[in-house]
Amino acid sequence: MANDPSPAARDEDRLRWARAALGDPGATLDRASVDAGFRSYWRSTGAGPSRIVMDSPPDREDVRPWLAIRDLLEAGGVRVPRVLARDVEAGFLLLEDLGAQTLLQVVDEANADRWFDAAVDQLLRLQAIEPPAGLPAYDEALLARELRLFDEWFLGRHLGLAPACGMLDTLDLVYRRLLDAALAQPRVLVHRDFMPRNLMPAGDTLAVLDFQDAVVGPIAYDPLSLFKDAFLSWPGDRVRGWLARYHARAADAGLPVPDLERFLRDADWIGVQRHLKVIGIFARLHHRDGKSKYLADVPRFFAYLDAVVPRHPGLAPLQELIEHTVKPAMAAQAGTA
Repeated sequence: MANDPSPAARDEDRLRWARAALGDPGATLDRASVDAGFRSYWRSTGAGPSRIVMDSPPDREDVRPWLAIRDLLEAGGVRVPRVLARDVEAGFLLLEDLGAQTLLQVVDEANADRWFDAAVDQLLRLQAIEPPAGLPAYDEALLARELRLFDEWFLGRHLGLAPACGMLDTLDLVYRRLLDAALAQPRVLVHRDFMPRNLMPAGDTLAVLDFQDAVVGPIAYDPLSLFKDAFLSWPGDRVRGWLARYHARAADAGLPVPDLERFLRDADWIGVQRHLKVIGIFARLHHRDGKSKYLADVPRFFAYLDAVVPRHPGLAPLQELIEHTVKPAMAAQAGTA
């Protein structure tokens, strides 16, 4: 591989590698999708069936964690993309082509029950896998670091709210309660982004994508992520029904779910942690990485918070902060845009 790190040189290296891996000197590559990180995906066109080239620049995003988790999931019966060729040092993988549509593009009100049952099929297999020694834990440090994305990137950088003592005290109190709730949950293998955009129809089942950040953590995290998606919202009664169905299936499968009432509370609380984190991530993608499209989905997460936070007295300080400080700042920003 050439030492020239320029985009044009990377394009040349990618095409040269793909042609060799495909055994087709006339193959071409078209952009298939781009990751929120540094990976990109390219669909081949040529003499044989189309394939996907994953480009994971080794100086930006090492492909080995992706491969390690892929192999772990496949061994546990989870449907994951098949790897047809690899060059780990260069950061190139040749994958089967699962098509152009993720579950996000195909799920709707009429077929959601069926597709989410298929998603839970995969999730139960994933959660039943014994996490390997050395896999990172969704521990207090990681959970807290994620929460701080909200006040650093959304409140501070995006809204320009000064870190007044009262606001910091409120956040510290709420974060402590969220951390305690998360750490008290039963622990399983956690995908960390198990949502429709990372699931692809593959026949009558779903293939799981974007799993390289898997950790050991709270059992309610992935089901909550599935039903309270970053890019698609469902009525609250349907979400509750899906969570209850997941709970029953998980209990039947022998997974360590608590009783249903406790599980639904756990899902609410870990959801608040995730919603705050994602709001912070979307602000960071905008300000640091120039990826502004994600900001359009920030109101979805405040709607999730509005539906859940008032139900839990322990989260009352967060509700007050959002209503009296955050939302007025958002409205003022929108008025000056």
